[in-house]
Amino acid sequence: MGEHRRFVAAIVADTVGSGLFMPITLLYFLAMTDLSLVQVGSALSLSAVLTMPGAFVIGSLVDRFGPRKMMLIGNLVQAAGMAAYLWADSLLAVALWTALLNLGRQSFWGSFGNVVTAISAPGERELWFGFLQAVRNLGYSVGGVLAGLALQVGTDVAYQSVVVVNAVTFVVAFVLLLDVPDHRVVHPADAPVEGWGVVLRDTAYLRLVLGQLGFVAGMMVLNFALPVYVAETIDLPGWVVGAIFTLNTTLVGLGQGLVVRRMTGRVRARMMGLAQLTFVVAYALFVVAGWLPVWLAIVVMLVGAAIYTAGELTGGPVFSATAAEAAPDHLRGRYLGLFQLSWGLGGAVTPVAFTWLLAHGQTTLWWVLALVALASAAYLQRLPQVLPAAGRRVTNRVEEEAPEAA
Repeated sequence: MGEHRRFVAAIVADTVGSGLFMPITLLYFLAMTDLSLVQVGSALSLSAVLTMPGAFVIGSLVDRFGPRKMMLIGNLVQAAGMAAYLWADSLLAVALWTALLNLGRQSFWGSFGNVVTAISAPGERELWFGFLQAVRNLGYSVGGVLAGLALQVGTDVAYQSVVVVNAVTFVVAFVLLLDVPDHRVVHPADAPVEGWGVVLRDTAYLRLVLGQLGFVAGMMVLNFALPVYVAETIDLPGWVVGAIFTLNTTLVGLGQGLVVRRMTGRVRARMMGLAQLTFVVAYALFVVAGWLPVWLAIVVMLVGAAIYTAGELTGGPVFSATAAEAAPDHLRGRYLGLFQLSWGLGGAVTPVAFTWLLAHGQTTLWWVLALVALASAAYLQRLPQVLPAAGRRVTNRVEEEAPEAA
């Protein structure tokens, strides 16, 4: 980490709180409001729709003011949005406060890739993105353990405590980021003025964003589908939700570096497709778990969660590194803002789609997700023809330099 310890520590602080709240997001509103499952999903989707245009504004602000300043603002906004959940008691209130939270999240994570790209060199991007994804998931893991305890207690005070702790972690992350260097790109005085028009005419990059949507749909399963499926649809004990989330984040935290090294030399687009196919295997196990006795269903769900995590380990660093390297330095804020928009779209569609599908059959959601993953995997294999960064091989500078150093 070297000089970047405070930046890494800020990521840990941010993710411990998020890991505490993410597994119980839907369950929190079901417990603390009179809203139905579909109404909660609709409120979360509405908030995502309202904040989608924010990705364009934030991308421009990152290029203009630098990513560190936008990360600082993002943490304060997230702290305010999370604290406001204590008074959210209607569909409109949930949607509005979640919209505020989403804007803060867009500001923070829309700047994140810019900082990572600035502190890493070509050839070690997968390693850095993988390392920080591992760090993030170790933070999520700690939060997930506490979330499981909150679910077991199940009282209003327990749920409210989760919200308060999450808000505090955003403030801690803000303090840590105050001393992080600003990695703003300085434009030459005679440089041509370029903006969103250049980005939106880059059809190759747009295809990457479209291809990312299938992966995003899979990644949303952990937060918006599995908690409800486990606790409500197939009626497993509440602690299983925390166990699945903790297993996922622990495996990412401990296994991400190993997976990046195992992928070294493989074509990025192939690894993107492999991630989707791994998700399909996990979905099949989730379906099977619904047909089994409780104790065996728990085992199968945990195995499925481990396989699901393998898809996350495979796709996460590759998508991020490809998006960062395919963007020009002086417009990286806008390019990565557009890339982040795929997460915004996922956040807009998946809560209401997942809850609607879960309400229309025990297995319907998993068959739909499997079809999306298979279509996405096939689509991504043609991406290298138009986007060279997707056709490059995964690199691992530490691994490549080891023989020379020896």
